[in-house]
Amino acid sequence: MHLFFTPTIAPHHTGFILSEEESKHAIRVLRLNLGDTVYLVDGVGGWYTADILDPHPKRTTLAIRQVEQHYQKPAYYLHIAVAPTKNIDRIEWFLEKATEVGVQEITPIITAHSERKEVKIERLNKVVIAAMKQSLKAYLPKINPAVSYGQFLQSIGHDAYTTKAIAHCADGDKQYLNDVCPPRGRYLILVGPEGDFSEGEIGQALALGYQPVSLGNSRLRTETAALTSCIEAALLNRL
Repeated sequence: MHLFFTPTIAPHHTGFILSEEESKHAIRVLRLNLGDTVYLVDGVGGWYTADILDPHPKRTTLAIRQVEQHYQKPAYYLHIAVAPTKNIDRIEWFLEKATEVGVQEITPIITAHSERKEVKIERLNKVVIAAMKQSLKAYLPKINPAVSYGQFLQSIGHDAYTTKAIAHCADGDKQYLNDVCPPRGRYLILVGPEGDFSEGEIGQALALGYQPVSLGNSRLRTETAALTSCIEAALLNRL
């Protein structure tokens, strides 16, 4: 199955021309030809079945023969706000696996103990696009610009979520994530850096109604904790 990301396609289209980059990949790399079937996703739930009319390496023309909207739409909404790791490869690994498992929104947050203060969104978007195509999904996770922890808490619409949780390693009463997340809900989960959230940051979240949660007895790396949250949410909502 050959899948292409075509964000400008629309359900009313009967034909489509692939971008030069995607055309080159289809014709020069995959060796596709006249009459071959390909599949397109728009990143917002549209899944398109198409046939090649003109296998041009710079502007491959397609005939759309079937459209399915809301393709495999998730039963829940998961927003992970995570401190970017010092090694960018680790956060890219998280984004790849989280896209495969299921996540709808990611916000890099800069905390008191963060070792990385900025991220290149364009690079991260390339990672999630590739992961979306590899895992045959029609929804592209949204990656927000990096923001300070305090700004994030001030700007986020807290009432939009059925569950708001903060995963931290400090002492105190905590529940497991699956015990505080109702099925088919909207979840916002905060995951801190390797040095964890500061006491003040934990206090800020608790004052806003965030629930302190545990992801198990082991001490997890940032990217592992974030991915574990994605897996738990996916399992909770598995049909």
